[in-house]
Amino acid sequence: MRRHPIQFIDVDADNLRPPSYIDRAFRHSFFSWAGFRSIIAEHTVAEHNALQKYSRDCFQVVEIGVAEGASAIALRDGMNPRGNLYLIDPYHLSRARHLNFIKRTAKRVLSNTKNPRAFWIEAFSHAAAGKWNTPIDFLLIDGDHSEEAVERDWDDWHPHVVDNGIIAFHDSRLFPGGWTSPTWGPVRFVDRLFRQTPEPEWQIVDEVDSLVFVSKRINSI
Repeated sequence: MRRHPIQFIDVDADNLRPPSYIDRAFRHSFFSWAGFRSIIAEHTVAEHNALQKYSRDCFQVVEIGVAEGASAIALRDGMNPRGNLYLIDPYHLSRARHLNFIKRTAKRVLSNTKNPRAFWIEAFSHAAAGKWNTPIDFLLIDGDHSEEAVERDWDDWHPHVVDNGIIAFHDSRLFPGGWTSPTWGPVRFVDRLFRQTPEPEWQIVDEVDSLVFVSKRINSI
């Protein structure tokens, strides 16, 4: 399986200086698709490793919000090679929809993902949920970051997660030197549901940088 270099968020380095115009321009996905730069992750190395850890040996893995595919690579490398990886993203934010280099980049870097098998669902998560009927071992919620959208993803998808399955919320936690803030939708939702008035059937099992991992309690019903 071909390995693709990934540019992770380096919290210390990224806080030293603001990006230059050239740096910002070079972040355009065209440059990754064309092979001029690594794919850009929206997460840290520690988060990447945590995604691999908690998806380890899972058979049915779902990611909401794929972007250039860096987190999908973590899930692919962690999960059972005989499993199924479902990648959900409408890819609607590209200024040139017919080119859409973000989608092209993700599909290029994951093009050799035959074990596990990758299934692309180019739709909004709520639309995909309406047709969903497969049990899920691991779910990554990293789509629309408004509090309402995160809550809708939770409502739509958590009933499909199996007992002892894991749901990971990205950008949902404050951490030293991090990029999140108390007003971010994922932070507000996770705080409300799992900290202020804890969800009785679910519990936080780990927190790594901006990621929060929750799991259904054993014998919760």
